[in-house]
Amino acid sequence: MIRVGQRLGKYRLKRRLARGGFADVFEAYDTLERVRVALKVPLGGKLDAALQTDFEREIQVSAKLDHPNILTLKNADVIDGCLTIAYPMGEGSLDDRLSYRMSTPKALDLAEQLIAALAYAHEHRVIHCDVKPDNLILFPDGGLRLGDFGLAKHSVRTLQASSSGTPGYMAPEQAMGRPSARSDVFSAGLIIYRMLAGKLPEWPYKWPMPGLDRLRRSVPDVVPFLQRALKLEARSRFRDGAHMLEAFREAKRLTLRRLERRKHKRR
Repeated sequence: MIRVGQRLGKYRLKRRLARGGFADVFEAYDTLERVRVALKVPLGGKLDAALQTDFEREIQVSAKLDHPNILTLKNADVIDGCLTIAYPMGEGSLDDRLSYRMSTPKALDLAEQLIAALAYAHEHRVIHCDVKPDNLILFPDGGLRLGDFGLAKHSVRTLQASSSGTPGYMAPEQAMGRPSARSDVFSAGLIIYRMLAGKLPEWPYKWPMPGLDRLRRSVPDVVPFLQRALKLEARSRFRDGAHMLEAFREAKRLTLRRLERRKHKRR
């Protein structure tokens, strides 16, 4: 068993940050570099053949992607027979941050960073397949980075695949085993909707969704963007992260201009 307080090579495990279906993530101290890292290790320190493939895929995809909004791979190694993956240590996940109020400009900023990460991944023919707040890591400089590419697929065309992913943020076609870049678009749309409306839409995703009145009052220019991102028919959504980013930046520009006008009227 892998336990808090244990040493794995140069890493000292300080506390468990999260537990998934096949891996633990620990806050660890790198005794050589003298920095904190997030260390991902398989449950019990061992992997079967299928999970070994998932771990190796995450390592290979993370090593391939170099973008300010994608979590950088610091190190991957087999230590005492245990495959480990080290990432920079953030200050928490977006899921943690969503537990208390967020200003509209802050939500728009984080949303843009999320979509920028997807645009870059899709450009490099990588579909994430598990875009959710737990996999969005926040850093003290205000940065957001997308992590956990263990389920990622190496194509931007529709793939035949398992329905792996997190149900609350999964696109309908992905639940049926047909993920595509448009599936990541849908998941990102759900996250952005939750950040701005304070509510997470649920299946069957019928409009008007919970919190829509709040969106129409606070960010009306973003509503058409979200309506397209959350279309049930995948072909009706933004084609990929790049197209989504272009549309979002225009909606964000109009929203910030509207907020600035409101501020001047109050003076």
